[in-house]
Amino acid sequence: MTIAVDMPVPEFTAQATNETTVTLSGLAGKNVVIYFYPKDNTPGCTTEGQDFRDHSADFEAANTVIFGVSRDSLRVHTNFKAKHEFPFELISDPEEELCKLFDVIKLKKNYGKEYMGIERSTFLINAEGKLAQEWRKVKVKGHVEEVLKAAQAL
Repeated sequence: MTIAVDMPVPEFTAQATNETTVTLSGLAGKNVVIYFYPKDNTPGCTTEGQDFRDHSADFEAANTVIFGVSRDSLRVHTNFKAKHEFPFELISDPEEELCKLFDVIKLKKNYGKEYMGIERSTFLINAEGKLAQEWRKVKVKGHVEEVLKAAQAL
């Protein structure tokens, strides 16, 4: 099942840094950015997280909370978050439950090898819990600014 724009996002529960349990229902009344990225401590993923960090006050002003998601463990996430001073939580999804819900596990190629991995993607959920916008095959440069504009427009 793929979630389409203007459709309600199904309820989910996920474990995040700071011993946080994230549920969609617990975020009602706020806009939510969920960005999926392949791996902590890699150049593109670090830059993307830093861009969200650097714009976090603007997202907050737009009534929007941010969550980063990868398959990394909570321990790795905690270190990554601390190292780069991310003011938002990182969700650990080793079983790919959230990844499958948002259909971000795709066939990827790297140095001639094929494997299943997270396709860099971002989803903006409005305060009513409906998918407002999605970005797939994200290029990091300028992406956070585009997401911020969409959040501010809600």
